[in-house]
Amino acid sequence: MEHLGFYVCVKDLEDELIRALGAARVEALFDSQGDLRLFRSFQSQPAWRGREPEAQMWRFLRSSSRRNLRYARLLVEAAVDRDTLPRPLDALLTVV
Repeated sequence: MEHLGFYVCVKDLEDELIRALGAARVEALFDSQGDLRLFRSFQSQPAWRGREPEAQMWRFLRSSSRRNLRYARLLVEAAVDRDTLPRPLDALLTVV
């Protein structure tokens, strides 16, 4: 698809950003925004116990539209700061 100008995420952009940054960096971002305690509470819910941290983070972000919108920008900024943009986003920005 890239040769046609389409840069596709595996799941979605948030998933790509979480994987690019890594769980520890995303947790630090939650902490800096005052959401780490909420995230820990979310992780302790029976449906999410024992799941991969990245899957928990993705669902935590998606559980509130306001949270999802707020963190979209924060995750991109963190990825830019660490020079770890996910491939689809990096490819798109290279073309633009």
